[in-house]
Amino acid sequence: MRAARLMTSNDQEQEKDVTGATIWLTGLPSAGKTTIAYELAGRLKAEGRRVQVLDGDEIREFLSAGLGFSREDRHTNVQRIGYVAELLARNGVLALAPVIAPYADSREAVRKRHQSEGTAYLEVHVATPVDVCSVRDVKGLYAKQAAGEISGLTGVDDPYEAPESPDLRIESHQQTVQESAAALHALLTERGLA
Repeated sequence: MRAARLMTSNDQEQEKDVTGATIWLTGLPSAGKTTIAYELAGRLKAEGRRVQVLDGDEIREFLSAGLGFSREDRHTNVQRIGYVAELLARNGVLALAPVIAPYADSREAVRKRHQSEGTAYLEVHVATPVDVCSVRDVKGLYAKQAAGEISGLTGVDDPYEAPESPDLRIESHQQTVQESAAALHALLTERGLA
């Protein structure tokens, strides 16, 4: 078993200079949010940054188990993810949250939490049209909804309130995953976060 290494004063100085942030990728199911987040995370890690992807599906399983898909439960889920993301970001991690977060007021509450803590927050709209998402249908949700097996699918028979003024809008259906991640990386660089 390896012994833990004590931080030197040089390590502590470098630690102070690291700026964390939350990058929230919102969009319809199968828009490409998670794929873009993992592509960006790989690039940032290669540059030596501390990065954590807060995958919406994993959060649902481990942090928000028992929540359904009512408006109230969706809001609670988004607030939980927002809290964890802000905590990570405040401690120098780039927290990537590829989470649908369909309601503008829920996303705004997360933004305000970050503002009140002085933590950087960027909202990215992965603006893939529903017809493209339904063809991609990564989890088979659109097919199940069309067959009447499920209801409440965001953007189909449940609302999705697209951001009016996101920090970045990505048209993932018009560019590669690498190009989408590069556009987001460029924004982070411009804002002094990469």
